[in-house]
Amino acid sequence: MSTPGRGLHGRVLDTLGPAITAGEYPPGSVLRTDELAQHFEVSRSVMREAVRVLESMHLVESRRRVGVTVRPKSEWNVYDPQVIRWRLAGADRPHQLRSLTVLRSAVEPVAAGLAAKHATPEQCAELTECALGMVANSRGHRLEQYLVHDISFHRVILTASGNEMFARLGDVVAEVLAGRTHHEVMFEDPDPAAVTLHVQVAEAVRSGDGTRAEQLTREITMGALQELDILAP
Repeated sequence: MSTPGRGLHGRVLDTLGPAITAGEYPPGSVLRTDELAQHFEVSRSVMREAVRVLESMHLVESRRRVGVTVRPKSEWNVYDPQVIRWRLAGADRPHQLRSLTVLRSAVEPVAAGLAAKHATPEQCAELTECALGMVANSRGHRLEQYLVHDISFHRVILTASGNEMFARLGDVVAEVLAGRTHHEVMFEDPDPAAVTLHVQVAEAVRSGDGTRAEQLTREITMGALQELDILAP
């Protein structure tokens, strides 16, 4: 998938970023800006802009008289949505999906419990609307339409928790949900039990039942892990 709105350096990133995250350039590899510019047929300034973006993700570091060095995976900004997208597109997809889903299972149930205490009436209404949208698109192989409502649902949960740290994970959760769909790590139609659970979470949040909201959301995330055991072992 091409990176929109970033011109020539975006085209470079769409190739170089996935190559780095896939291990084609192992940690410690030195990339010469001039050679890369020639390889991608772009100017040095375009190449430098691409490198700056990779540096912001902590994938590489530039050293005078050395070049651009690929950093160890332990130093990458693994929460960057673009890094997540690149890793999901590579051979490391099963591990990345599992890692992200475990993160969701640790965070989202707590966020849902907090949302039951802090959600505004507008957020409760939006949550219900998202859940109903999921129901409406849960049959007939409408995964892309379903995904829109699914992402919105989980963003609202994280935001409505009232915790700004949880809210900032909205993009991370969006990437793992989108990755499951776009890389076909989903059944042709969503699990009906999971769809029902989302409706019940919306009801629990609206009624202020934090314990139930947390329990139901934990069932959703554990179900997602079980799906991975089948579809991306």
